[in-house]
Amino acid sequence: MAGVSPSAKPFTPTQGQYLTFIHLYTRLHRTPPAETDMQEYFRVSPPSVHQMVLTLERAGLISRQPRTPRSIEVLVDPKLLPELI
Repeated sequence: MAGVSPSAKPFTPTQGQYLTFIHLYTRLHRTPPAETDMQEYFRVSPPSVHQMVLTLERAGLISRQPRTPRSIEVLVDPKLLPELI
């Protein structure tokens, strides 16, 4: 995880759940989740997931490559992530 921030920016509990899901999914599947994977896990609409991804990116908590599927990378130290509920 290049660029992991030791002093993580604060994030909301919901953002923490998304960050943890992305981190664990990537470790388990060796590829980041697609937005549809997050939609199915959190049982929310596609626009809700996309808005969360944009919010996390703007906050500097994740990075992703434009127009590249499954390119999300968590920039928060995994030790600071909450447990997935």
